[in-house]
Amino acid sequence: MTGGGAARLDFLSIERPGQIHGILSTDRGATSVASHPTLAPLVNSAQNAIPVNVPDQSRQFAISVVQKLRDAGYQALWAGGCVRDQRLGLIPKDYDVATTATPEQIRAVFGRRQTLEIGVAFGVITVLGGPENGQVEVATFRRDAGYSDGRHPDQVTFSSPEEDAQRRDFTINGLFHDPLTGQDIDYVNGGEDLRRKVIRAIGSPHDRVAEDKLRMLRAVRFAATYGFSIEEKTFAAVQQHAAELTVVSAERIAAEMRRMLVHDSRRTAVELLVATGLLGVILPEATAAKVPAETPATPPVGISTLRMLDALVAPSFAVAMAVLLRELILVRVNGAEQRMAQAVTDLCHRWRLSNDELAGITLCLQHERLLRDADARAWPEVQRVLTSNRIEELLTYVAAVSRVLDEFPHGLQFCRQKLALPPAQWNPAPLITGDDLKAAGLRPGPGFRRILDGVRDAQLLGEISDRSQALLAATRLSEALRTSSQGPDGDASPESGT
Repeated sequence: MTGGGAARLDFLSIERPGQIHGILSTDRGATSVASHPTLAPLVNSAQNAIPVNVPDQSRQFAISVVQKLRDAGYQALWAGGCVRDQRLGLIPKDYDVATTATPEQIRAVFGRRQTLEIGVAFGVITVLGGPENGQVEVATFRRDAGYSDGRHPDQVTFSSPEEDAQRRDFTINGLFHDPLTGQDIDYVNGGEDLRRKVIRAIGSPHDRVAEDKLRMLRAVRFAATYGFSIEEKTFAAVQQHAAELTVVSAERIAAEMRRMLVHDSRRTAVELLVATGLLGVILPEATAAKVPAETPATPPVGISTLRMLDALVAPSFAVAMAVLLRELILVRVNGAEQRMAQAVTDLCHRWRLSNDELAGITLCLQHERLLRDADARAWPEVQRVLTSNRIEELLTYVAAVSRVLDEFPHGLQFCRQKLALPPAQWNPAPLITGDDLKAAGLRPGPGFRRILDGVRDAQLLGEISDRSQALLAATRLSEALRTSSQGPDGDASPESGT
């Protein structure tokens, strides 16, 4: 049944928990949901769902939270994503509980030391279960009013399970589950949409999007992740309101993009972002880039990017982002490394990405060409990149690019062959260090790095093989640097420091 046809519970205030408890439960709330004349049609037996046997401790803790609330006289049910995932035969990553108990009553049941008030403004209390059990968010059934910031309700009023379901985003997230009886309670026809594999807004799609703009990205993520379609009116609402996504914080947008891009369905997610108009809002570079004409040798930017996203195997977010940005950034800067690095930095700062993510994206874009051509490049140049502690990420990225653009990935094969050798063969310990240069009487300065790099190159190329040869090579390099720094009359130039 839809929300409009569902039976309404006869109570208005959760200050009287006995009313709802009397309707939905007897003693511990284990039997009367299915037998109640108005609620029975809303209950779907767990036998109709895909069975999930998850004897993990977080699940057992979530069951115990429901049981403890029931024992205290309150109705309590699992709600939202954990019910959805269980119906899909997936293991829920976490569990949420909805209850008739108010925040203060929840804290009284579990104790103040075992609870946190992080979301108390929205009627949410976090119940702590310890390092092994995790934690469970327990929320009072509520209805929301006003979303002036386009993200959060201005006012919440504690209400009934039915009204609580109506305030949620999509029907597949509006389900409740009684873990003590195995029964699902469905006020919004979410079970049918799960069966039909449809993402459908609860009630008016325009109202749901207007309330919380992030729901547009969530619709895309759910559709891509589960292989569902977005219902026509919901899709149209996302397209119509796409430009309003700018009110959502960069951190929340980035969080959704992380989840989309590391999932195997990343190509579908990007296609949906394009189709809904959301990609152009969160990534204006996508609309600014010039797309070359399609030829057999050079596929369009969009198509090749999608193919690369498809070719990725278990990428990190940085690697997937590098693929998404690759042609957009490289086309804009025309291969200029400094401009490329700045463009990536600007975007990462705009999305509030971490320095580690920025470094990973830059590494991939900066060294792609070198590794694709590794078999034809100077070995010391390649070797330095192979020693990166993120080399596996870089190779994952290059493998996806090569699969789409290179008929024969010789460079990638060369790199993997080198890495398969014992480390002593492709990455031997340096023959000398800066301390050796100082002991030999050379003055520390900017030239030290150039000398050490030159000696290391000679070592990797097999031109020298022991410490004495390395020191001799260092002396010669030092003399060459000193000579090159002399002015036209033989005097030291100002830059030489002498």
